[in-house]
Amino acid sequence: MRTLLNVIWLVLAGIWMAASYVIAGIICCILIITIPFGIASFRIANYALWPFGRTLVRRTDAGVASTIGNIIWVIFAGWWLALGHIFTGIALCITIIGIPLGIANFKLIPVSLTPLGREVVATNDPRSFA
Repeated sequence: MRTLLNVIWLVLAGIWMAASYVIAGIICCILIITIPFGIASFRIANYALWPFGRTLVRRTDAGVASTIGNIIWVIFAGWWLALGHIFTGIALCITIIGIPLGIANFKLIPVSLTPLGREVVATNDPRSFA
């Protein structure tokens, strides 16, 4: 079932949402001081491309630098990525088949706002239950 949902997700929302994260990552890597944001953006692009069967967990070693970085991220990139998830989620929820995909899109909003200090893990990974 996860594979089927991931394939439908890929066609309806995954490709262009992942592309928006990749664009944000490229821009961040060009501006050399924001390379950590670019790396986080590429990590989230991978998750946005194939989300079912994986989840996000907070890293225990993330500190104050992650919090400061997330504040900067929200100001410059996070808000428009979150808007993309909101609009895509609403559009997907219009149909019955798209409701699980819309919900998955809404679950990506927090990570689009605060990507630093998070890690993508498989749902059967013990860290996903913590």
